[in-house]
Amino acid sequence: MAVRLLEKSKWTKDGRKYIWYIWETGLDGKKRKKFSKAYKTEAEAKRAEKEYLKMSEIFEGDMNMTFKDLYTKYYEVQKDVVRWSTLKTYRDRIKYIGMFDKVKLKDMDVTHYQKWRAEMMKVDISNSYKNEIQKFLKIVINWATKTYGFNMSKFYSRMESFTSASDLKKEMDFYTLEEFNQFISSSPNLQIRCMYETLYYCGLRRGEARGLQWKDINWIDKRISITKQAVTHGSETCSNYELTKPKTEKSNRVLPIADILFEDLKKLYEEQKQYAEFNDEWFIFGNYIPITFYQMRHKNVEIAKSANIKRIRLHDFRHSCASLLINNNANIAVVSQFLGHSSIEETLDTYTHMFKDKLYDAVNTINKLTSSMPTVVEFGS
Repeated sequence: MAVRLLEKSKWTKDGRKYIWYIWETGLDGKKRKKFSKAYKTEAEAKRAEKEYLKMSEIFEGDMNMTFKDLYTKYYEVQKDVVRWSTLKTYRDRIKYIGMFDKVKLKDMDVTHYQKWRAEMMKVDISNSYKNEIQKFLKIVINWATKTYGFNMSKFYSRMESFTSASDLKKEMDFYTLEEFNQFISSSPNLQIRCMYETLYYCGLRRGEARGLQWKDINWIDKRISITKQAVTHGSETCSNYELTKPKTEKSNRVLPIADILFEDLKKLYEEQKQYAEFNDEWFIFGNYIPITFYQMRHKNVEIAKSANIKRIRLHDFRHSCASLLINNNANIAVVSQFLGHSSIEETLDTYTHMFKDKLYDAVNTINKLTSSMPTVVEFGS
């Protein structure tokens, strides 16, 4: 193993420039060069190098590595790479693939997969969640292939999605502007009113809304910056939280604030300023800590009931924003940027049903443009 300084052109934006690398022998007996992520200092890289070496001593060259051995190492490596919430997801899903624990990687074949799939069919969870578990299994297998050069293509190619004839896709719901006005008019609390207006008019994910602090508002330009999200440690009623980066790189965005929301936020800011301990680090929807997911959901139920209107899920306020934009002829690229999607393709995939009517609008536009054109007379008629 060795630590080296990267070329300046390869330094990260936050100054990480040292890496370590090692030649590892895969389960197929071939040696491959493995590079680490970048670190800010040489000392940090050396510490990470020693930790990895300590873990590698257990597994390196072990032709009898089991799936549990593999997962244990994968988890240790990921600890310093992914978010706390992602690690929790790993822990939640590993219990469903325990059938593979004692299976040696070199022995894993289609028969093992078929037996596991048969058992999963008996588990009382949704097919969508089963597919998420299978997706995690694929991630670990891919890592085994990349790290150890182990060929599991036959196993991998036989993995199929869990489906059933009774499956019904859960349709997204949304509020029209009129329905949202009916909903929000039943909220006597200004802070809660602002929260749902932000979800509706800015199309934020609920974690993004929870993570908003007063310092994120540019009062002069009437803009709000989405640079983080608040994730909960424990149950949704728990007030423990962690501020992490948004879901994707494109989720970092600066949005203009609608006038109706801007005026309510100004009123709320003046209210909050009356507290002696207030500062701009306070959470807009909360105080020195953000509102909990449970409180958000509870208020949603309460207000919808009071307004005598259907209740939609918290995430459906984001869909409502998309619907509002799309049905008022917003450009697809603008909608994608507004929602912080990773790509325009994601926006189209998510809201393809909303764009179907737009195809007819396009044809109608062509029809209007061509209706006044002179009739073409065929030669010789």
